[in-house]
Amino acid sequence: MIFWKIIYNFIFLPLIFAMFCAGCLFNRKIRAGMIGRFRSYKDLKSFRVRIGIAKTIYWFHASSLGEFEQVKPVLVGLKEVEPLSFSVVSFFSPSGYNHVNDEHIDCKVYLPFDFPWLIRKCLNVVQPKKIILAAYDTWPNMIWISKSIGIHSALFAAQFSEGTSKLSPVIRNFYRNVYGSLSAIYTISEQDNKRLQHILYPIKRPIVRVLGNPRYDQVKQKAGKFTTEQTESVLLRPKRLLVGSIHIEDEHVILDSIVNLMQDIKDLSLIWVPHEPSDRIVSKAESFFQSKNFTTARLGLKNPNQIETRVIIVDSIGKLSQLYWDGQVAYIGGGFSSGVHNVMEPAIARLPVFFGPHYKNFIEAKELIADGGGFSIENGTDLYQGVKNLLEDRVAFLKASYAATEVIHRNLGSATRIVRNLIHD
Repeated sequence: MIFWKIIYNFIFLPLIFAMFCAGCLFNRKIRAGMIGRFRSYKDLKSFRVRIGIAKTIYWFHASSLGEFEQVKPVLVGLKEVEPLSFSVVSFFSPSGYNHVNDEHIDCKVYLPFDFPWLIRKCLNVVQPKKIILAAYDTWPNMIWISKSIGIHSALFAAQFSEGTSKLSPVIRNFYRNVYGSLSAIYTISEQDNKRLQHILYPIKRPIVRVLGNPRYDQVKQKAGKFTTEQTESVLLRPKRLLVGSIHIEDEHVILDSIVNLMQDIKDLSLIWVPHEPSDRIVSKAESFFQSKNFTTARLGLKNPNQIETRVIIVDSIGKLSQLYWDGQVAYIGGGFSSGVHNVMEPAIARLPVFFGPHYKNFIEAKELIADGGGFSIENGTDLYQGVKNLLEDRVAFLKASYAATEVIHRNLGSATRIVRNLIHD
């Protein structure tokens, strides 16, 4: 372990820090994150002074907004069991820090730089009972120092994809030292558990359990009121295609096919949701669809069913999960670039879900395909034909709709299991 601590702290970490410093010059999000990290210790110290001593504190960490969807049901469940406890939630990305405002969070900070002296300083001032990490964002010094000062650290919703580099000899040795310093690791599936055991062997320290993915519980909870309000068949909703979390790589593949769909199916409308809905990106989408003779409107604060236009363009974040309940079919972006985004939210809304080929690391996308509620496309023709077939075949549409929702219901209960084990392990 000493070898990897030296390599990490004297080679890897300085390189990572230098890269972020350079990135600050060109990227606004990186710059915002760096500035936020410089004030993290001060924010943590102010929080500790405010609540006083002898308090139970749980420190959660989520990389970004998406990972907080996994953290939230666990955070809420832990607060229900220990209502007098306090929670610190740290984020790596501005997308999480800037857009998460939750009543269950007592202190929100950027994750401090992973320098050993700074991490030790922050842990000493907060004195958390447990550190609880979500999914994959594990910073070695935070884990190593937590172990050295006797703080329980747990990683939940851990996933290890087929062919992960963490299984290669040298990298596996490094992660064996990192994961082996955790107190407990809760994987999503049995397959993840097997790969983790291969990484850890022959170390036996962490408690390892298969507890599922709490994001399913969060998706179900968020959808609760929509489920109550929209009990009618999905076929009674507007014949509308929801295109969510779109990257430029998705645009290159699907735009022409969507235009063809709307030209061939005259009563089909569209809700277009860019992954980053800046004014420039929204204006570009408006110009494109108008050039194809479609009427457009920005969503703003309006209900989409009150807008009479062929194309609605979403110009702010935080709307997508609700919008799925106002359509019949969804395409989710990211599958032609970094990886498909959240396919659970359209699935719980009873929508058949289409996405690009980069889904191999997303177990929920695999389950949707296996059950018949999800469809991976390789090109625009696949999307055109797939959506058209479903909209023209009522039996096939309802079969896919039911299958999509069933995937969500089958996976519920993970958050409760994780909370139970966090308390007892």
